[in-house]
Amino acid sequence: MAQIILIGIGAGVAAALLFASATMGGLLSSVLFLLAPLPIMIVALGWSHWAGFVATAVAAAGLAAIFGTAFALFFLIGLGLPAWWLGYLALLARPVAAAPSLEWYPVGNLVLWAAVLGALVVVIAIPQFGTDEDTFRTALRNGFERAIRLQAGTPADAPLELPGISDPKRVIDVMVLVTPPFAALFATFTNLIDLWLAGRIVKTSGRLKRPWPDIMAMKFPPYAVALFALAVAGSFLAGLPGVMSGVLAATMLLAYTVLGFAVLHAISRNMASRGLVLTGAYALVIVFGWPMLVMTLLGLADSALDLRARAATKGGPPAQGKS
Repeated sequence: MAQIILIGIGAGVAAALLFASATMGGLLSSVLFLLAPLPIMIVALGWSHWAGFVATAVAAAGLAAIFGTAFALFFLIGLGLPAWWLGYLALLARPVAAAPSLEWYPVGNLVLWAAVLGALVVVIAIPQFGTDEDTFRTALRNGFERAIRLQAGTPADAPLELPGISDPKRVIDVMVLVTPPFAALFATFTNLIDLWLAGRIVKTSGRLKRPWPDIMAMKFPPYAVALFALAVAGSFLAGLPGVMSGVLAATMLLAYTVLGFAVLHAISRNMASRGLVLTGAYALVIVFGWPMLVMTLLGLADSALDLRARAATKGGPPAQGKS
């Protein structure tokens, strides 16, 4: 137990330093900020979820002492507790009947949890800006305007200006509209990337207790489609319920995009041009963004039609997944 506490303290200090780097500004600090949950996930996967919990508590306490309670709460709710919870779930297992092996918590469920947590972080933050949609969006708009004026050195009583932009207020309106779902997408993406990195690091060290999963075989539980459909339908509601539903719809979209890439990896494994297909798909999504909708549809189609099983039947026995 003493080792777990010491490991947790060290990971907590590292997580706090990475998170605090956001105050420095610049590209490097943004990358370090994105990696802030990584130490927590590493000790949770490599030692125990108790080590991850200690790391989360130590990081939050240190940030509160230096930067204040609000800064620490932002870390705790936005990064620390989600990182600890995903690390805890990743090591859940139960005995399989009539078999000596264990059934580990499914990877697909972990992806769904990452999406739900990413949405929940933003949903929790929304009331801090306003208790109705108009107040919320006005607070966001004012915040963006102040940030732009501060960056450009524009006085409060002078007209707002942006280089090369004829209608700065229109740009701010778009930013207000897309910020909640994009913030949730960023939180979900951070959770997924850090969990994958933590798993790889702990596996390399030989401390990962569960076998490395076949990510290409990842599946979502049946209720995932219903959750996605309800979130999309709810996003058309008026007021904050519509905003919050849109946030969940965005993170579920990313979850099904991840599933779509898993499907693409699986059905292309016997293709001679597999490398070109996968590289092209990733490049299109990274450069243009909108092709992720195609991957989302692929993930949804697999949930309904089991495309991977059909491809495996046509192409022979599948190779062992190495994703």
